[in-house]
Amino acid sequence: MSRFHILLVYPEIPDTYWSMKRAIHVIGKKALLPPLGLLTIAAYFPEPGYELRLVDMNIGRLVKADLEWANLVMVSAMLVQKDSFHAVVDRCRVFGLQVVAGGPYPSSSASGLVGVTSVVKGEAELAMPAFLADLEAGKLAAVYEETAKPELDDNPIPRFHLARLKAYSSMPLQFSRGCPFACEFCDITAMFGRRVRTKSPERFILELEALLAAGAGEDVFVVDDNFIGNRQQVRKLLKAIASWQEEHNSPFTLSTEASIDLASDEELMDLMVAANFTMVFVGLETPHAASLASTGKQQNLRVDPEAAIAAIQKKGIQVSGGFIVGFDTDPPDICERQASFVKSLAVPVAMVGLLTALPGTELSKRLQREGRMLSESSGNNTHDTSFNFRTVLPMGTLVDAYHWLMGELYRPRAYFDRCLSFLSRLKEGGRFQTRRHRIITPLKLSYLLRSLVLQSFSRYGLEYLRYVAKALAIGPGLLHETITLAVQGRHFFAITDQMLARYHSR
Repeated sequence: MSRFHILLVYPEIPDTYWSMKRAIHVIGKKALLPPLGLLTIAAYFPEPGYELRLVDMNIGRLVKADLEWANLVMVSAMLVQKDSFHAVVDRCRVFGLQVVAGGPYPSSSASGLVGVTSVVKGEAELAMPAFLADLEAGKLAAVYEETAKPELDDNPIPRFHLARLKAYSSMPLQFSRGCPFACEFCDITAMFGRRVRTKSPERFILELEALLAAGAGEDVFVVDDNFIGNRQQVRKLLKAIASWQEEHNSPFTLSTEASIDLASDEELMDLMVAANFTMVFVGLETPHAASLASTGKQQNLRVDPEAAIAAIQKKGIQVSGGFIVGFDTDPPDICERQASFVKSLAVPVAMVGLLTALPGTELSKRLQREGRMLSESSGNNTHDTSFNFRTVLPMGTLVDAYHWLMGELYRPRAYFDRCLSFLSRLKEGGRFQTRRHRIITPLKLSYLLRSLVLQSFSRYGLEYLRYVAKALAIGPGLLHETITLAVQGRHFFAITDQMLARYHSR
């Protein structure tokens, strides 16, 4: 019989460009990813002494019965979830429950958290033995923190069965932590360091098999902040994944994040294609070289971005791009330059945000020294359209230009034209023809029908039908990409409309 009932809670993520809610709802899903951190920490609790329950507030409500069942609540949150996080803590206090908090937001704000019994700061794995011993003894410490960095093969396999996997559009796995680069605005090296730690290929394959056994869907997102940070190890991994996919009839398509220098390594791109990677998110940031240099983004200065992105796309891998407005060295016409830059790259999914000074970054430290910090970051730089520091260019001018930029990028015709340019590059590369995920199954046909019904009769219906007709003319074998991009556009258009409506109603 279980002596402890541990309730794992993942707070709500606001509806933003990143959430993709209107896209994934078309395919019958409720959220993008289950909380990998909580599922990993869950595996540290021994059985049968502990019973665990996961409530992900992005797919379901935290109800009274959950709180009445629990002996202890563990909450993990990113900065963008802080409002929901505090609401969860307040509800737990009403029920007299102890709350243990972890993840990026509690780790960076431990001293200011009210109602939290314990904070597990940073990477939690090495702190778990002491935490479990104190829990058994009934005497939790206020803070658990280990400064040493855990080796990832030592982690237990996440308890995927705790999550309602069918509610998610993709499954998360992690191969590495850390990044060799030191971009001023990025908090990754502050959290994980510049030494890139990896799992062994054998261990990663065990997690793929665990997902397969748990009945996960076909899409897997490798959540590394720079998947290619340790190229020697990633080559070994990709060869192992390719062999495993072949042995198992390629059950998974994969996506990840990587630095732009991926494009300079043709062998690495070919290995990713062989392992069935179909999308990579790349931090492109800005077309202005002085801004790249000022923020330490040297890797982007070593390549021609247009040629680099085209090289990746022609391998059959979609590129989603991250872009930033508000660097100290940005010229007054930066938003016009960004609009032209995104168009030239043929990047359909362009996540453009205002620069934000995140806790622990070199940027926030510099701005503190310069007396320019105004507030804590919300962690949502594509939705909270304000700066948390004093900018060099007039803040109001930048915010106005940013709203123009988002309206321009996500005009239906502008978005669909980028999609068509990308599909043309896919066809030119020729690699799309061999990809298993492009097989049109009855389920995918149902998604096509939903898209046709929802989008043909929308306010942008004529642009949608023009896009579909032109995409099919480029290549009928691109139907999978055509519809995927179309339903993503449905989300982007709605979010942009909401943002511009708020802006114009000020």
